[in-house]
Amino acid sequence: MDAAMTARLIEAQRNEITEYHVYRRLADREKDPHNREVLRRIAADEKRHYDFWTERTGQMPPPRRGQVWKFVWIARLLGLTFAIKLMESGEASAQDNYADIAESIPAAADIVADEGDHENELMAMIDEQRLRYMGSVVLGLSDALVELTGALAGLTLALQKSRLIAVIGLITGISAALSMAASEYLATKAERDAGKSPVRASVYTGVAYLFTVMLLILPYLLLGNPLLALVLTLAAALLIILAFAYYSAVAQDLPLGRRFGEMAGLSLAVAAVSFGIGYVLRLVIGVDI
Repeated sequence: MDAAMTARLIEAQRNEITEYHVYRRLADREKDPHNREVLRRIAADEKRHYDFWTERTGQMPPPRRGQVWKFVWIARLLGLTFAIKLMESGEASAQDNYADIAESIPAAADIVADEGDHENELMAMIDEQRLRYMGSVVLGLSDALVELTGALAGLTLALQKSRLIAVIGLITGISAALSMAASEYLATKAERDAGKSPVRASVYTGVAYLFTVMLLILPYLLLGNPLLALVLTLAAALLIILAFAYYSAVAQDLPLGRRFGEMAGLSLAVAAVSFGIGYVLRLVIGVDI
């Protein structure tokens, strides 16, 4: 083998041993027996691939510890599904790399087949609670973003007092969160979906709503200028939408741009209309606080 091929094989080794440690640690903390067994089997395959390349390079490169730490914590914070989907992007590039290597080393074709099997197994294994309740989270986030950004925009022009707007916004937001949670409980119970608990669905909706309310209200609690607070609130709304759209795009294979565009466009449109309504009502009613 020439130096360039050896360097590619060593890089492949490093990828394999890194993924071995990621899958093994994910398996150790996975509670579902089926998912745990699949992760362990894939980890064993990654180790076998690493040993296969070791015989040809004569070297044993260590794993990328930072990558191992990153994916394990992503799984803890954002769920096994999200972490695995990110790993799949690496699996896809690994398949392309091995396909090229297989032209010079035919035995690498078996590894290409293993990498393809990994993707299929990972897609089939996932049954994660947070994904089953993704609809409830979407309901809480989207409703809070649309309703509260609109309400805060209208209140900003009508009242022009940051603390007063914050108090009214909190009362409105908390009441709406409780109302949405109760509605989701009744809706889920009426659907009789055996895979979803009405209580958990209502909790996911309520918590998502409250979390969004707190972030959107925060600028009004910190700043005395209500217009500046509104600008920061809208920026926070866009960041929340972007973060959630990215999570959905990765975990559920949804288009990021379309998801973000729909939620952002709807929230900003409602905010703009409410801003205008607040301005008109202030002139017509003559509110001066």
